Amino acid sequence: MSGEPIVHVIDDDEAIRQSLAFLLDTAGLTACAYDSAESFLTVLPGLGAGCIVTDVRMPGMSGLDLARRVKELGTAMPIVVMTGHGDIPLAVEAMRAGAFDFIEKPFSDDVMLGAVRSAIGRGIDAGRESAERAALLSRLDSLSIRERQVLDALVAGRANKVIAYELGISPRTVEVYRANVMTKMQASSLSELVRMAMMAGAA
Repeated sequence: MSGEPIVHVIDDDEAIRQSLAFLLDTAGLTACAYDSAESFLTVLPGLGAGCIVTDVRMPGMSGLDLARRVKELGTAMPIVVMTGHGDIPLAVEAMRAGAFDFIEKPFSDDVMLGAVRSAIGRGIDAGRESAERAALLSRLDSLSIRERQVLDALVAGRANKVIAYELGISPRTVEVYRANVMTKMQASSLSELVRMAMMAGAA
């Protein structure tokens, strides 16, 4: 599948599905339509970048249930929930469950397209961040116990001499470990190393 973001439209009303797909298509966005949350979930595991646009009220699994399920699966795909006037409390609950935004019906084309583009942007950022974090965790795992101790001390802001004293090794040995850590983490500076450690949850 190409890396082009896809907007997944989920609504049990065929007319709404078709009109939304047409709107997105004319705006230069790629859309796929589904008549239920259940049918969408069957293809979700293999999907790439994009976002979800779903009605909050549908037979079977609701948009709220879908938001919860997508969050449980750890999928970095933002959800825009469409809601009727009386369904705003449900839409707010969906946002608490992980939805990105909600739009009250009837909505203008510009409002929908704006929400979808914002959601796609958030999804791309989240997907990139998730992949970067996974790579950082893999690099962290490659560190020896001593290298990890030096990293933790560097991130805590300790000087080489202090680290040497705490670990019972020479400052020169600390410099060797520090160089190894920078190489293995692929960091070009101490500030980048700290940022990496924070992103990986090691700081």
